[in-house]
Amino acid sequence: MDAASYDQWYETPRGRWIGRREAELVVEHLQPRAGESLLDVGCGTGFFTRTFAASMDGPVLGVDTNSEWVEYARQRDVGRASYEVADARNLPYPSASYDLVVSMTALCFVEDEVQAVREILRVARRRVAIGLLNRHSLLWLEKGRNGGRGAYRGAHWHTVREAKDLFRDQAVQHLQVHTAIQIPSGGQLARIIERAWPASLSLGAFLLVVADVATPALTAPDDSMQRTAPRTAADAER
Repeated sequence: MDAASYDQWYETPRGRWIGRREAELVVEHLQPRAGESLLDVGCGTGFFTRTFAASMDGPVLGVDTNSEWVEYARQRDVGRASYEVADARNLPYPSASYDLVVSMTALCFVEDEVQAVREILRVARRRVAIGLLNRHSLLWLEKGRNGGRGAYRGAHWHTVREAKDLFRDQAVQHLQVHTAIQIPSGGQLARIIERAWPASLSLGAFLLVVADVATPALTAPDDSMQRTAPRTAADAER
C-alpha cells in the first residue's frame, strides 16, 4: 500500500472518527504540558504526528524506517512537526531527550518489540504511550485471525497481559491500560456505544499502555510502582 492511499483512509468518515478517537485517548492520558517535546516512533505517513503537534506548543518529531513514507509525511505536514528516518529498536537520540514518546500500533509490526520499548523508555523524560492492537476485540475477529488481512497482515495482536509484560523489568511507574474503538464499524451506533462503554472492559481494538518514566529518586518503595531494574523509547481499510 502506498503512503497516499494509507493516509486517505483517515479522510473517510470511519477513518476520521477512529483516528480522532485514538488520538484523543492518547492526549488525554499523556497530558502534555506547555513547551514539552514529543517523539512519535513509527510515525508512518505522519497522521498522528500532525494531530499531536496541533494539540501541543512544543517541538514534535516523527520517525519511521520507511524513507518514502517519511518524505510523504514531510510534504503533507504544513505545521510544526518534523520527520526523520530512524529505527524504533535503535533510536539515534540521547537518553531522556524527549518529554513524551508515543508509538501508534507501529510496534505490532516490529520483530523485537521489547527492544523497541526499551529504546522508547530510554529516550523519554516524563511519560510514554504505546498503542497496540487488542487480540480481545471485535476488530481481531474481523481482521486479525489467520495471520491478518489487508493492512493487518503479519501484525502482532496483544492481550492486556502481554501489553503489560512489555514493560516488565523496565523503570516505569503508574502503568495504565486503556482501550478504544469497541465497535470498529464506526457508525452512529458504534459512536454511542463508545461513549457509554465501561472503562473496566478492555475490549476495544486500540490498546493503549501509558506509563511514567521512573527516575532514581522515584524508585524508592512505592506499592503503586511496577518494580524495575535501572533502565539503560487505525489503518487503511480496517
